[in-house]
Amino acid sequence: MKDDRRSQFRDAHSDRFTAENVPDTPQTRAPAYRLAFADEDFLCRDELRPVRLQLELLKPEMILNERGIESTVVLFGGARIPEPSQKDKARTKTLADLSRFYDEARVFARLMTEKSMQSYGREYVVATGGGPGVMEAGNRGADDAGGNSIGLNIVLPHEQAPNEYVTPGLCFNFHYFAIRKMHFLMRAKAICCFPGGFGTLDELFEALTLIQTDRMNRVPFLLFGEEFWRGIINWDALSEAGTISPEDLDLFQFVESADEAVSIIDEWYKPID
Repeated sequence: MKDDRRSQFRDAHSDRFTAENVPDTPQTRAPAYRLAFADEDFLCRDELRPVRLQLELLKPEMILNERGIESTVVLFGGARIPEPSQKDKARTKTLADLSRFYDEARVFARLMTEKSMQSYGREYVVATGGGPGVMEAGNRGADDAGGNSIGLNIVLPHEQAPNEYVTPGLCFNFHYFAIRKMHFLMRAKAICCFPGGFGTLDELFEALTLIQTDRMNRVPFLLFGEEFWRGIINWDALSEAGTISPEDLDLFQFVESADEAVSIIDEWYKPID
């Protein structure tokens, strides 16, 4: 096979293959002899944490660049929100009632993916945490449209796996929450938060803080389900107390439907005549 690399030096793959097929001796069996980049035990040492952080930043970035993905639409939301057909199995009546947002997330993702396909899948690519609930609905909606979607999964102590609708080649797994959060927002052209729990709140406030402090460009920031969000967060009290500025309440909007959300995003990015 032709080597398209520009370097004249022998490549790492070749040396790794050679090193794995040397004579079996006490010296070659010793951990010290392993190539550093092919030594998993070495890479997992505490001292190598900066390297692992860099790898988790680089791997998805390089793959997304190779796929030509320029912007995303991020969907945050609860893993426990059921598909409407399964709402009778929900733990609480509130969760069962919130199941309507599974459908809204699915429709919204389908509409945004149809828009994405107009740019050959480069813009407005749906990105979720890759899990169940609202995340599944987002990836499923993209699949309904026949397009691709991103799943940013993370290793958790309890058994879990990506939902079946994430595009396999865009399904990533993380050890570090911080790097995962960076990938959620680095290409985000819109952020949509559906009802959820601690994880959703964490992601919501992380993104709002970055925008509030001008560490991130302002984008459409949509909270699906005004009743839910006003019920769990007293936004006006924060402003009245002076812990946020009154204008900070303009950083986000409440929406109820997929169509409403798409309309806001379209208006935001409408070309200026």
